Amino acid sequence: MKAIMTVTAPDRVGIIAGVCSLLADMGVNILDLNQTVMEGIFTMTLLVDTGTSSHTFDEIRAALISRGEEESLSIHIQRADIFEAMHRV
Repeated sequence: MKAIMTVTAPDRVGIIAGVCSLLADMGVNILDLNQTVMEGIFTMTLLVDTGTSSHTFDEIRAALISRGEEESLSIHIQRADIFEAMHRV
């Protein structure tokens, strides 16, 4: 299942590595990634495939939330079908 993720935090070294390593460890495939830094604020948006993981979506979400709390990151993940339905005109 595809999902949309966002990560925001004050910019610092290692944010991408930490988030991407966690996803890799959980078997989540990154399909697309875009990141930028705006006035010292790091922002990353990812399209991921959770269907490649042996973990449930809720387990993946919980691990991301836990990592976010540990590293002072704001991490959100939402199923792509729900995201698309919410933004359909």
